[in-house]
Amino acid sequence: MNYDQNCLKLIQELTNAKGPSGFEDEVVTVARKYAGEFANIEEDRMRNVYFYRKKNTGNKPVVMLDAHSDEVGFMVHSIRPCGTLRVVNLGRWTNSTLPASKVKVRNSEGKWISGVFVNKPAHFRSAADNKAELQISELSIDIGACSAEEARDVFKIRMGEPVVSAAEFEFDEENGLMFGKSFDCRIGCAALIETMKRLNDAELDVDVVGVLSSQEEVGERGAKVSVNHIRPDVAICYEGCPADDTFTEPYAIQTALKKGPMFRHMDVSVICSPRLQRFVLDLAAEKNLLVQESVREGGGNDAAVIQTALDGIPAVTAGVPVRYIHAMNCITSYQDFEATVQLITEAVKNLNRDVINRF
Repeated sequence: MNYDQNCLKLIQELTNAKGPSGFEDEVVTVARKYAGEFANIEEDRMRNVYFYRKKNTGNKPVVMLDAHSDEVGFMVHSIRPCGTLRVVNLGRWTNSTLPASKVKVRNSEGKWISGVFVNKPAHFRSAADNKAELQISELSIDIGACSAEEARDVFKIRMGEPVVSAAEFEFDEENGLMFGKSFDCRIGCAALIETMKRLNDAELDVDVVGVLSSQEEVGERGAKVSVNHIRPDVAICYEGCPADDTFTEPYAIQTALKKGPMFRHMDVSVICSPRLQRFVLDLAAEKNLLVQESVREGGGNDAAVIQTALDGIPAVTAGVPVRYIHAMNCITSYQDFEATVQLITEAVKNLNRDVINRF
């Protein structure tokens, strides 16, 4: 498979950007750099960033392309007397995966310093300790300080600062695999930007507005603002969605790597627009494009907020499969990124007022 080096660079920079919920600034900076040549760009005070296709006319149906810019992370709650940091979650984590993970903590000077999630060492743990469910309040981040005073005065740590995984992007060219943090939803952000780039010169029967919505991981908060700002007629949300191909019975696998984007019929937050969903699935079959479909028993995404906004907006979600989302290290596939861009590009090209009115 051929790999577009510009796409890989975009994915790398978005993935490495440090942007937990509420602190998406670095992500916005990267997105602006790549989208500026083919989109008119705006921001709002939620740090939602909007990309308006330069060929928009203002008198066609509006297609909203959405991806969330934030990643799951942490916030400094307090400093323990020994100098370690107590934190709270920004988004949902599997707490058992955290001990010994390397992180980056922002200090009051804006510098990101290294730390490690720590728990009581195995040598000091009782059988009861090992059986108990791990709570985030029991964990600490060790930055190397020996006292609370040193953490504050030397390391410049203060309450309310963000914390993210320290994982860095890696690309396995031979196998088309990407390793890193925050593919939920930076791989979706990259796919959205690349889709708009490919639509740049197309003659469309719709106007297109892309948005990187903030604070999805803490309750789809940015999308509640962005959907009212755009007021779309139809929406397609990009996600980095949890792959289930390493632990699920073969008959039940619905989100496998290298099988294309996953379009969910439902999750616990939304029943995606059935007619829009069928439009995309039928188009994929007609064009011989990779696609997967699922019925999810968990999860949630911006489509739930968008669908119930205004007078109701048909919305579906395109999920790029990612192994081990909401963990410090994730795996995704360039093939699935490319397949997502291809399918949504085709979908937008085939939308018009009559088609949208049928949804």
